[in-house]
Amino acid sequence: MQIDFGARELTIKLVYYGPALSGKTTNLQALHRAADPSAAGRLMTLETRDDRTLFFDLLPLTFRDKMGLSVRLKVFTVPGQVIHASTRRLVVQGADGVAFIADSQVAETQGNADSFMDLKENLKASGMQLSRMPLVIQFNKRDLPSVRSDDEIATLAAQGREPVYLAVATQGEGVVETFIGLLHLTWSGLDAEHDLTRKFGFDARVFIEEVASKLGSQRSLPELLGTCVGGALDVLKPEAVR
Repeated sequence: MQIDFGARELTIKLVYYGPALSGKTTNLQALHRAADPSAAGRLMTLETRDDRTLFFDLLPLTFRDKMGLSVRLKVFTVPGQVIHASTRRLVVQGADGVAFIADSQVAETQGNADSFMDLKENLKASGMQLSRMPLVIQFNKRDLPSVRSDDEIATLAAQGREPVYLAVATQGEGVVETFIGLLHLTWSGLDAEHDLTRKFGFDARVFIEEVASKLGSQRSLPELLGTCVGGALDVLKPEAVR
């Protein structure tokens, strides 16, 4: 997080992590399509010829609360391919919150677990602990055959404490819910550490609901957060992605 007290500007970095082709870039594309043009900047991507993200995507979103505080959300994805490990490590540095995008297909179970462990190691290399990182999990591709059942994912989610969301990112389903869950969790952690509410006179609930509105959702914050299928708000256990 970066704070400019003079300009009343705050920048938060969110990273979408996960195995190759799990839907990280698709999530950002769906967010960009849903976002009010007044809030969304340019979606920047760099892709290979097989349509996989080579380095990272960046989706800048900017919002201003009623007290004049400007909050800039920089949303990145990492390349999922094994050969781009160094790029993942670089992108995750300085992250304030992480959304882990898992592939719901049973055949991708090991890939999810490997990517999760890769996240843990890259955070450690950057001096961060996974147990202290605001993190949500999204099980994407719920529309495909041979996916884990809703009941199975709910059982796995109950073993952890992180919010778990279901999604079909190609259709925009579950995308905003995942993002709002991540933003809520990240803001709660930053506020607890830096006392942002007192310093800026900031109403976090109003702000996050305004973000949701700018992303096309009219539901209240409790309704959006309530779409998760399990988990609380702090510690992530590996079982949830295995």
